[in-house]
Amino acid sequence: MIDQSNENKLIEGEDFYYTPEGYKCFTEKYHLKRGYCCKSGCRHCPYGFDKKTGTNKK
Repeated sequence: MIDQSNENKLIEGEDFYYTPEGYKCFTEKYHLKRGYCCKSGCRHCPYGFDKKTGTNKK
């Protein structure tokens, strides 16, 4: 298995958290650090993508 470099290492509580159902949920800070919208309708999308309409709200 390939380890992530220190630059790309995800930090729990800062870059993501686990939902009560056990899913990993990325934070707004992580999305901004990544630098682009993946158009998946993420819960904390800072780019304003709306999965239902396929458009950006912001």
